[in-house]
Amino acid sequence: MLTTAPNLHRPDESYARLIATHDGLTEAESHALNARLILILMNHIGDPQVLAQAMELARHPS
Repeated sequence: MLTTAPNLHRPDESYARLIATHDGLTEAESHALNARLILILMNHIGDPQVLAQAMELARHPS
């Protein structure tokens, strides 16, 4: 089951780190970084049902 309740420890720091990771990148490099990060996290999650729920929620957030 996909966790949708707030679950990040220090979310502001996590967001700042994500933004800093993109500093100095071109738009194309930034998109590539996002794609790699998504694939790394998908591998970490591993569960196809959870991944499907996450993709559906990302596609249709309401």
